[in-house]
Amino acid sequence: MGLISFAAILLVVNHSWIMTATEITRNRFKIFASPEERLSSGRERSERSESSEEGVFEVERCLNTHRNTTENIVYYIFLVMVFSLSSPSQFTAWLWILMFPIARLGYTYSYFSGNDNVRGVFMSLTLMSIYGMTNYLVFSFLLR
Repeated sequence: MGLISFAAILLVVNHSWIMTATEITRNRFKIFASPEERLSSGRERSERSESSEEGVFEVERCLNTHRNTTENIVYYIFLVMVFSLSSPSQFTAWLWILMFPIARLGYTYSYFSGNDNVRGVFMSLTLMSIYGMTNYLVFSFLLR
């Protein structure tokens, strides 16, 4: 449970980083999340007409990071629950369970910094973690 808790803490840190970066970017470029925010700021025109192309691009970068992270975490959570019930060795559990959140932190950093090559490496590590747990489960059920 301690390992899973630590992995969850890393994922919460990653998600908080993404949410904070999104809000800072929205604020920096004066791009509002809702019409109500725009109106309360004293602006009446549509969000896109006032936003710079760079601002829209940067907010979309944050939203893409958020969406990608959320999509991948769903599979990870499900796999970790099933994987932990299969009684893996301590080394295997540490490897596959911690690789994912650490790689997600690296992915977020590389996405925000615009480094596609490094981002690809971290995405591959997240996939390795998911496939590692999946393969472990498949083989543990087949070799029963």
